Amino acid sequence: MARKAGTGGRRVTGPRAFLLAASFLITLGSFAVLPYMSVLLHQRLGLGLGTVGAVLAVASLVQFSGGVVAGALAARVGLRATMLTALAVRTVGFGAFVPGMRSPLLAIAALLLVSCGAALYLPANKAYLVAGAEETDRPRLLSASSSAFNAGIALGPPAAAPLILGSPTVVFACVAALFALVGAGHALLPRPTEHTAPPPAPGDPDRPPHRDEGPPPFAVTVLSVYVFMFFQHYLALYAVPRTSAGYYAAVLTGYACLLVVAQPLLSRWIAALSYQGAVKVGFGSMAAGTAVIAGGGHAGIGVGAALMCLGEVVLFLKNDLAALARSRAAPATVFGRQRLAAGIGAFGSGVIGGQLYAGAEALGSARTFWLVVAVQALLLPVLLTLVVRRARSRRIPDSLVSEPL
Repeated sequence: MARKAGTGGRRVTGPRAFLLAASFLITLGSFAVLPYMSVLLHQRLGLGLGTVGAVLAVASLVQFSGGVVAGALAARVGLRATMLTALAVRTVGFGAFVPGMRSPLLAIAALLLVSCGAALYLPANKAYLVAGAEETDRPRLLSASSSAFNAGIALGPPAAAPLILGSPTVVFACVAALFALVGAGHALLPRPTEHTAPPPAPGDPDRPPHRDEGPPPFAVTVLSVYVFMFFQHYLALYAVPRTSAGYYAAVLTGYACLLVVAQPLLSRWIAALSYQGAVKVGFGSMAAGTAVIAGGGHAGIGVGAALMCLGEVVLFLKNDLAALARSRAAPATVFGRQRLAAGIGAFGSGVIGGQLYAGAEALGSARTFWLVVAVQALLLPVLLTLVVRRARSRRIPDSLVSEPL
């Protein structure tokens, strides 16, 4: 029999299975509408593109940086209550879009509510999945969670495409109802074990030697997302003129499917990698992927996307596993910090990426953009490792370089 929630075991318990299914439905509903927000805000509500960009930037920053609030809230009220609060906020947010399609201010407020709910939900969701689980089961659970989210991301936009531009209020009402139903299911979840065993203390013989731990997960997550978001934001600008919109859509679909399948299959291998090894494989794959994309053409873009997918699978899972293993904080706090790191990386990529791509086009060679990204993917983790080694050689406390204050 599957063990009760809050205990270890290799079989997925009923509550965890529900949470994985809910993760898919939540992302399906969210991505049925969020990818179309720029169009709705600009074309339907008449906001200028500059204003739209600012609104989306703020919403993204709230969604990522608000993860640290989730850890604090979970410590006070528990993981289940935090998820229920997050889903209630998102339900209200999506519901507010129904009248919000006639009011720009209400639509912006609704988007910020949705972003706040997302910030609260994901750290608590991941923490519930790993609560009480043995360390050897964490890669399997987190990879399954990632697959569920990515499946929703892949299917959400095409599911809503027939209605979202013509009848957006119908879609928003359906999504709000979906979140309300999923929230009701969360209310039935049992209370999990909130804390797992802490990692070995410094000096403990069971703790790996410091030199084998590699760079701090928070900083690596910043760099991982920073490099990855260049691909996420600018592949369309590069790929569509050189291939076609249909081919670009096929690449995105294939990428999403590869993520869903690859991470569970590779989870044990990723868990067995040393953190330094994972950093080399992950950033090496991203560097190779962006360099291949620079070659252009159908094959270069397709193969480059597959290499980027490998880099994402390795780094994003290993960063979470390393952060959990090194921290004495509750899992929800750890995942909240990881979300903050991702937000910092995404923000940095957004600030630099537009200028970098514009500069490459001004030189008449957009390929230069991808080569610069490839060089960054190779150099940044090396520079980070050097900085961390120097800091540790000066006996700076580990907490100052491994976790944010």
